[in-house]
Amino acid sequence: MTKVSKIVRCLILADISFWTGWGLVSPIFAIFIVEKIQGGTALVVGTATAIYWIFRSLLVLPSGRLLDKYAGEKDDYLFLVVGNFIASLVLFGYIFATYPWHIYLLQAFYGIGIAMALSGWRAIFTRNIDKGKEASEWALDDTTISLGTAAAGVLSGLLVTKMGYSFTFFIAGILGFLSIIVLLFLRKDIEGVFNRRFHSNLKDIFRTKQ
Repeated sequence: MTKVSKIVRCLILADISFWTGWGLVSPIFAIFIVEKIQGGTALVVGTATAIYWIFRSLLVLPSGRLLDKYAGEKDDYLFLVVGNFIASLVLFGYIFATYPWHIYLLQAFYGIGIAMALSGWRAIFTRNIDKGKEASEWALDDTTISLGTAAAGVLSGLLVTKMGYSFTFFIAGILGFLSIIVLLFLRKDIEGVFNRRFHSNLKDIFRTKQ
């Protein structure tokens, strides 16, 4: 991990935190709906899963095309941060869900958030991947995410058994927001984000007006 560039390293660390959080939820999601949601059935579980994938699949391509229209990485970075933020809020939303339509609405937002985050993440990662290490760095991201998800799978059952669903969703949400904190370390490294020249120009404009 120390041998890759800072941008790639932060993207991978953010990915680990974010997907480990969701790894706490995936194994228990169906059981949670059946046990805790009024009217929760296998059909509700299937419908909720479908809603997520429909929103994700319908929005990820338009998001990617939109980002490709603009030069620089500011838009990619903002899509990534906002997408992770939306998806992480969904984890806290599960704590308050009681009816199937609550789950359906949360799944729609989950799909929207992931479509935005994936479009931004992949764009930045592709541009900044170290030359000659393309395969190994993609593999590094996949390996670390897989290990984090595997650990979360075991931990989720333990957390639900000992602490309950709400606590598990809370921890998952914290991990989601931790990924955003990691991404904030890139705010000075991503082209166009908090651009100092832009702010300097603004200062000059205000001075001229005065």
